[in-house]
Amino acid sequence: MIDFPELPFAELPHDAIEVGRVGEAWGVKGWFKVVPFSSAPEALLAAPQWFLLPAERGAKSPFGRCVSLGVQQARPHGDAVVAQAQEVQDRAQAELLRGARIFIPRSAFPQTQDDEYYWVDLIGLAVANREGVQLGTVRDLLASGPQTTLVLAGEQGGKPCERLVPFVSAFVDQVDLAGRRITVDWQPDY
Repeated sequence: MIDFPELPFAELPHDAIEVGRVGEAWGVKGWFKVVPFSSAPEALLAAPQWFLLPAERGAKSPFGRCVSLGVQQARPHGDAVVAQAQEVQDRAQAELLRGARIFIPRSAFPQTQDDEYYWVDLIGLAVANREGVQLGTVRDLLASGPQTTLVLAGEQGGKPCERLVPFVSAFVDQVDLAGRRITVDWQPDY
């Protein structure tokens, strides 16, 4: 293992969400690029502390378990983010972080407006139509141009099926995060 004593070991928060990966070093003063998993990385930019895990098991890493970084600055840079952390002093240290997975606590995400939702909060919600027919569970979301589409894992005729429901107000009646349920104006045979 490579020695990197400046990185303090930490416990991964119970509500940690993976939000990106460390890319290459950026400049000579310890800045590094981040590849965010969202095209609007407000949560990543707003979090004062990031938790890092190695890229994958067996990967060369300066740390073998969860470490924390105190974020001094983070800002958009093209389709990436560039960041500076107090524990990373130079380009060589920044290069050692390459590939690390970045997590932040869900509780650190900025508040959403009414009728705005983080995708991570929608995954796993049960979806039923106005008549109470269960259509499935949100397995994924697709960004398809001007709208987002819910990808549901469900059943039809006793066999597994996938349904796609546009996540727009014309079809979505209610999102109940506390009740873990979405009600839609959609029929099973659409």
